[in-house]
This record gives sequence, structure tokens and C-alpha cells, in this order.
Amino acid sequence: MRASYPTYKSTSIPWLPEMPEHWDALKAKHIFKERSEKGYPDEPLLAATQTKGVVRKEEYENRTVTAQKDFHLLKLVKEEDFVISLRSFQGGIEYAYHRGIISPAYTIFYERNKVAVNKAFYRHLFKSYPFINSLTLFVTGIREGQNIDYAEFKDSLLPFPPLPEQTAIANYLDAKTEQINRFIEKKEKLIALLKEQKQAVINELLEDKEGKWERMKLKFVSNVNKLSLGEKTNLEFEFTYLDISSVDEGGNQSETIQKIKFKDAPSRARRVVRKGDVIISTVRTYLQSITFFDSEVEDIIVSTGYAVLTPRQKTILPEFLNFAVRKKEVLDEIMANSTGITYPAITSIKLSNFKISVPSIDEQLEIIKQINTETNRILTVIGRIEREIEIVKELKQSLIAEVVTGRIKVA
Repeated sequence: MRASYPTYKSTSIPWLPEMPEHWDALKAKHIFKERSEKGYPDEPLLAATQTKGVVRKEEYENRTVTAQKDFHLLKLVKEEDFVISLRSFQGGIEYAYHRGIISPAYTIFYERNKVAVNKAFYRHLFKSYPFINSLTLFVTGIREGQNIDYAEFKDSLLPFPPLPEQTAIANYLDAKTEQINRFIEKKEKLIALLKEQKQAVINELLEDKEGKWERMKLKFVSNVNKLSLGEKTNLEFEFTYLDISSVDEGGNQSETIQKIKFKDAPSRARRVVRKGDVIISTVRTYLQSITFFDSEVEDIIVSTGYAVLTPRQKTILPEFLNFAVRKKEVLDEIMANSTGITYPAITSIKLSNFKISVPSIDEQLEIIKQINTETNRILTVIGRIEREIEIVKELKQSLIAEVVTGRIKVA
């Protein structure tokens, strides 16, 4: 059973109703001060990430655009500073692991000289769920324009344990989170290997070993972008919109589905998708985003950033087309023919001229059966591992929250 402190007291901190009796509560501005220094154009560019903290942009795994050219206007960040980014209201305040310059839209702060602070304690506190949830109190703007109002934040109260306890808490959480992160990393590597195995299965079973299959262009086995909404579509027409615009900082593309009226939809929402269609992202092609629609949902609309392939079912089965475009040689051809460095893209016309090997319908049926048998087994294992990772991540967050708020005593 984990130890707790002998006595607790009530606080006026909205997200922390009680804390150990001997802890103080100080306003953020009495612990930290803002840094707003510019004029360092030769410093390395930094990126604020929710999972890695503030790191050098060149080391950042995701592809980012450097639109800012007036580098002397960027703000200086020193190692071990804290940074409030445009996404801090979602994932907390970031810790700087490097010195460099960053967007002037961000707020940088650091500890006051006369205050006894262990920055690692606040590094954990600022990424804990109770604290992150409290940031909604300081949010300004709506939707994508949301930001943390630093003027409000600096007057908010933060727990302030004695320095020896800050250090003990930081050391304990550093050790525990490192141990958990190593476990997660091993599991994620296993998932990557299983995905490679799944891809190998598809490649193997789609191999024309006897050279009898017909090589056909995608436009001859499917109708590419067959249905599209025009400008004169009824503005009150309601449909299900698949949004593919969200990409996380690890480079993974996420999909959200929402019911929406045409008049409220993004201007690029034009392509109609029906059951049996295969859609391929023609933007950010490095993500290799392919979706097969095998549902009864009607009136699905996607962005023109997708190529929608409607199979000609006398020639190719929908499930076979789905697997055929996921073959490594097709994915490689898409990347080889994409243009652009930061956001590589390909046109639907160019994509439609790629060739795939097409066997008879009977052979397609047998191959589909074999692929599903093999890949479903692999997907089951991947799903189990992903659930393990999510459980461990939740346990890690719960541990951090309980320790930084004083519910568990580690000193």
C-alpha cells in the first residue's frame, strides 16, 4: 500500500482541493518569470511537441514547414525553460531540452533566481492530467485559434512543496517514467515488426508467381473520382464528412467522422464515397493513408485531397482492390511520383495510370480469403498490444498525478 502524508489541508486551487499540510501554494508569477528575448537569428530553430517537449526542429520526426524567415523576430528559448505553445491547452506546458528560437506566438518562462525550484518537479506537474484539465480556465479563442492567456495563468496558484520534496518527487517520477517508457518502446517496436509482417503477407499473396495475371491501370479496373458534389449542391444537404486534415506530431494521420451540412463543410469537401470504394490520400503521401469503406453509411464526403476508387466489379472485387493498392510496389510508386518536399502530393490522374496485377475473380476470392486469415491473426495481436500500451500509459499518468499533487508520498 502506498504511503500518504499524515495531514492535508484545503486549498483554493480549483484543480487541487487539498494538498499536504506543509506544502505552500504560490502564484505562478512568484515562482516563474517570462522570457521575451529576440534578436538571435543564428540560434537553431525549435519545435514544441506534446510528446517530446521542446526539441530542435531538425530532430523532429514530423515534417514541418519553416514559413518564418525573419529569424531575428523569433523568441529565444534557453535549455530547461518552459514553453506555452498553441496546443498546450490539449497537452500541457512543454519543457525545453535545447537552446534555440521559436515562434513569437509562444510564451516562454523560467524560474526566479530567489525561489527554490526543482524544474523537473514542475516538468512533471505541467504534464499531469489534473493540471492540463485546469488549463481550460485560461484558454482564449475558439477551436484552432485557442491559446493559453499567460496574464491569467501567471496569477493562478500552483503547489509549492519544500525543495527536498520537489527533488525527491522529480527523481522518483524520472525513474518510474523512464522504466515505463522503455516498456512502451519495446511494445511499439513489436507492433512495427508485426505491421511489417502483415505487409509481407500482402506482398507475398499478391505476387503473380506464374506470370498469368493481367497488368491493368487503376483507371481500367476502377472509376476514379466517379461522384463529386458541385457548387450548386443544396446548401442544407446533410452528409457524413470524413476529415483527414489532422496529423499528430508523430506523423500519423487521424480521421474524424462528423455529420455536417454542405453549407458548413470545408470548400474541399467534394468527393462522394460509397460502400466498396477505396480512398487513397493524394496529399502527405508519405503517410500512405488508404481507407476501405465496407460499411452501410451513406453520403460520405471526403476532401479533394483523396482519390476515390470505385471498383469495376466485373473486373476486380472491392476487397482485392483494397489489398492491391497496399502492395509495396504501389506504395513505392506513389512516393516516387509525388512532388513537394514538406507535403509531397500526387495527382489523381497520375495515380490512375499506375498498374496492378489482376487475376481472375475466382483467384481473387481465394487470395482475399488467405489474406484475411493471415492478417486478422496479426491484427488481433496488434490490437492486444495496443490495449496494453494504453493501459500502461494511463497508469503512468495516474501515478504522475497522484505524486505531484501529494496524494502519494515518495520522500
